[in-house]
Amino acid sequence: MILSEIRTYFSNHRLASLNDLSAYFGVDPDAMRGMLGQWERKGKVRKAAGGACCSDCCKSCGSDHLEFYEWIG
Repeated sequence: MILSEIRTYFSNHRLASLNDLSAYFGVDPDAMRGMLGQWERKGKVRKAAGGACCSDCCKSCGSDHLEFYEWIG
């Protein structure tokens, strides 16, 4: 995947969960973290403070669902 595709995704979605990004691009969450890390080092992406739970918030959906990233570039 090309990093520019992530930038394009964020042009339409300013905030996204790691789970959503991984599903959209069809990559493992750890691989997606690595790609997001490159944008973080450039000051274009940051982890969003806190996280939103689903309606039941049983936390059984995993941390990837609660890990959010925000485009700031």
